[in-house]
Amino acid sequence: MICITSEENKQKHGRIQVRRIGKRNILSILFLGTAGQIAWVVENSWFNTFVFDRITTDPTPVALMVAVSAITATITTIIMGILSDRTSGKWGKRKPFIVFGYILWGIITAIYPMVEWIQTIGVAILIVIITDAVMTFFGSTANDAAYNAWLTDIGHSSNRNRIQSINNITVYVAAISSLVLAGVIIDIFGYFVFFYILGGVVTIAGLIATFLIESTPIKKEDIKFEKSFLKEFADLINPKILKENRTLFLLFLSMALGSIGANVYGPYLFIFMEHYIGFSKTELSIFGALFLLLTVVILVIAGIYSHRVNRKTLVIIGSILGAMLTILLGLTSLLVGGNSSLAVLTFLLYFVATIPSLLSSVAFGGWLFDNYPEGNIGKFQGIRMIFMVLIPMVLGPPIGSAIISTFGIPIADGYIPTPEIFIFGGLISLLSVIPIFFISKSEGQINLD
Repeated sequence: MICITSEENKQKHGRIQVRRIGKRNILSILFLGTAGQIAWVVENSWFNTFVFDRITTDPTPVALMVAVSAITATITTIIMGILSDRTSGKWGKRKPFIVFGYILWGIITAIYPMVEWIQTIGVAILIVIITDAVMTFFGSTANDAAYNAWLTDIGHSSNRNRIQSINNITVYVAAISSLVLAGVIIDIFGYFVFFYILGGVVTIAGLIATFLIESTPIKKEDIKFEKSFLKEFADLINPKILKENRTLFLLFLSMALGSIGANVYGPYLFIFMEHYIGFSKTELSIFGALFLLLTVVILVIAGIYSHRVNRKTLVIIGSILGAMLTILLGLTSLLVGGNSSLAVLTFLLYFVATIPSLLSSVAFGGWLFDNYPEGNIGKFQGIRMIFMVLIPMVLGPPIGSAIISTFGIPIADGYIPTPEIFIFGGLISLLSVIPIFFISKSEGQINLD
C-alpha cells in the first residue's frame, strides 16, 4: 500500500523519502472520498434519469437543475470554506462540517424520490430543483469545502501527490459502483430503494467519520481573524489576492481550460459510444468497468512514483499527450464509424488517451495543495470550484452541443454526437498548458522543508 513504504521526509542518496500519510488518514480518504464521490456521480447521472423517467421528458428542467446545482456548489464551497477556516473547538476546523454535512447530505438524498408523489408537474419540477440544490448545499459543505481542505491540512509537499492519487482512486471506485451496480438496483428494486441505499451509505459515512477522523482541538484564541467574514468574501474579487497567489491562479486557469475541453465531449461520451460507435449498454458497462479498474491501478502506480518527476514537467507532458491522443481518438473514430469489428479500438484509444491526463492530474492536485495559503485553505476551495466546476460546466457542454448541432447525425428529436466533439475538445484542452509555461520549473519541485 502507499503508506507502508513511506518514511519521514528527508533526502537520502539523492532520492526523496516521502512522509508517512498514516493508515487512519488513508482509511478516512478511501471511505469518505468513495462515499462522497458515489453521491456526486449519482447526482450527475441517475438524478437526471429519475427526472426523465418519473417527472417529465422535457430536457429543460434537467438543464436548469444542473445549472442551479453548479451555482449552489460554488457559492456554498466559498462560504462554508471560509467558515471552516474560522472554526474552533474540540473537533478542530474541518471535522464538524464533514461529519454533519455527510449525515444531512445522505438524509436529503434518501428523500429525493418522494418528489414523484407530487401530482402537479410544475410543482414537482420546482421541488426537484430545490431538493437537488439543498442536497448540493450539504454535499458541497461536507465534501467540496471541508473534506478537500482537510486533505490539504493532513498533507506535506512530499506526500501530496500520493494523497491526490488515493483521492482520485475514490472517484473511479465510485464510478465503477455507479456504472455496474446502480442500473441493476434501479431495474430490480426501483428508484426508492436505490436512493435509500445511496443516502444510507452517505449518512453512515458521516457517522463513521465521527470516530475515524482524528480530532485536533483548536482554541478560539488560537485563530487570528485578520479580516471580517464579509471582507474575506470580498477578497474574491481583490486583485491583490490574485497577485499574492499568482502560481495558484495560473494553476486554476490551467485547470479551467482543461476542464472546459473535457466538458465538450464528456457529457456526450456514452451517447456517442452507443449511438455512433454501436456499443450496447451492457457492453458499455463491461468495458467501462474494466477501464475504470485499470485506471485505479495506474493511479496507484502514479501515486507511488510521481513525486520523482518535477510537477511542471509532468503536467505539461501529460496535458499535451492527453489532448493529442483525444484528437487522435476523434480522427480514428471518423474512420471506424459504425464498424463493429473496430469498435473496441475506439474504447481502447479513449482509455489510452486518459492515461497521460491521469498522471498529470496526480501531480496537478499535489501542486495545488502546496500553493493554498495557510489559514485560507477553506476559502480557496471555493475559488477552486469556480474554475473546476462553474466555468467548465457553463462553457463546455454548450460548446459540445453547438458542435453536435453542426456536425452531428440528424435524428427525429435532435442529433447523434460525432467524433468532432473529441477533436474540438482536445484542441481546447491543449490551451491548458499555456498558463503552466508562466510558472518557473523550480516551483514544480517537491518542497523538502
